[in-house]
Amino acid sequence: MKNYIFSSVFAFLISAFSYSQDSSSTYKIGDVFEIGIVSNNNYKHINFPRANFIIKKGGIVNYDNIKGSKVVITSIEKNKNGKQVATIKLTDSRKFFNSHKYVTVNIDEAIENKELHPLANNP
Repeated sequence: MKNYIFSSVFAFLISAFSYSQDSSSTYKIGDVFEIGIVSNNNYKHINFPRANFIIKKGGIVNYDNIKGSKVVITSIEKNKNGKQVATIKLTDSRKFFNSHKYVTVNIDEAIENKELHPLANNP
């Protein structure tokens, strides 16, 4: 009887672990996206620097220049929570707000909340 209970618990754990594997997204380095338009410049998943850091580096805090810009993924990593964080830069070699060359983004949540829009050649 103990063997049946042990084997059924073991089978349950194996099946639970196989279903709990996280699926990796299909985005890769070099994919191009467009920055979406959100209300009140409230980008939650694109980690734009705060206004005081932009001003300290000599930049101008103007989100209108960023909306609709094309960006490219330069690197993708997983953070400690298991979410994919991508580093992006502008495709036309300008800087974000004239002060920052790279910005990080939680790629899956940004696409889900329409902060980033994949272009036609991306998945």
